[in-house]
Amino acid sequence: MAEPALNNVRAIRPDLQVVERRVVDTDNGYTRIANELLEAIASADLTARQLKIMLAYIRKTYGFNKKTDRIADEQIALLTGISRQNVNKAKKELISMNCLLMDGNQIGVNKEVSAWQFSKCLQVSNLVSKPETRNVSKLETNEVSKSETHKRHTLKTKKDTNAPIVPTGDVKEKITPQVPIESPPPEQPVVDPVRQVFTHWQAEHNHQASKLDDKRRRRIKARLAQGFTVDELCKAITGAKFDIWLMGKNPSNKRYDGIETLLRDAAQVEKLRDLADNEHARAIAEGQYTATTARNLDTLQRWAGAKDTGAPF
Repeated sequence: MAEPALNNVRAIRPDLQVVERRVVDTDNGYTRIANELLEAIASADLTARQLKIMLAYIRKTYGFNKKTDRIADEQIALLTGISRQNVNKAKKELISMNCLLMDGNQIGVNKEVSAWQFSKCLQVSNLVSKPETRNVSKLETNEVSKSETHKRHTLKTKKDTNAPIVPTGDVKEKITPQVPIESPPPEQPVVDPVRQVFTHWQAEHNHQASKLDDKRRRRIKARLAQGFTVDELCKAITGAKFDIWLMGKNPSNKRYDGIETLLRDAAQVEKLRDLADNEHARAIAEGQYTATTARNLDTLQRWAGAKDTGAPF
């Protein structure tokens, strides 16, 4: 007697595979990056490929506590999964936009985000694939289909066959004047207040070769955040020229005209801002009379009961 069919039934068990969970942790290493640089990258007009390349160079430099390093295109290709040719192309685009800097055979991220220029590299998604499509509006489309094929147009033509013929010799053509199309006004460039204050300091204190680094940018931003306007900071920088101590008339004969010193805190800014309108300080700085004479005249004026208006004696 044959065995029952149930004896041949075997339990079907799924093929279970162990999937390893991948959890990141700073204990395995991390990349230290400035928040302003990360925000600048997030708001930058980059393609997806350029963004991946930018992050890869940050990993290869800041990830090893380096500002620049010799990094081959093959390393970036292995990290991003992009072909070496496309890596080289995107790298050149980022260099032309000043996002990356080359120092000899080393490469790194340009921390001066205000120098990034995205207009130098056209994005592929914004280009028209065929230049012939730019003149679509100029093409004549009246002859696309014959009017005889439209029934409505044919009926209208039959109704107008009995209309009286107007002599063309007595009718003047009506000329429609062409209204000129006004072009939109050009966009005004966005003025960076930090750059504006720094440029004024360069001109007033003859520091044309100085660079706007992160430390100076933070100092200017700190004073702007306290409520000082750009004009007030520029006025304080000008007023520092009338502080003889800062200008080098001190025991060490050293000028203290760095922008970090001039904009050290709110009290320093207020003091130097008021010096810009102080005729006494201006006269002393220009050598009209000495500081001792100025103090003696000031004491005499106060003793006499006169109000100090800031005008020269």
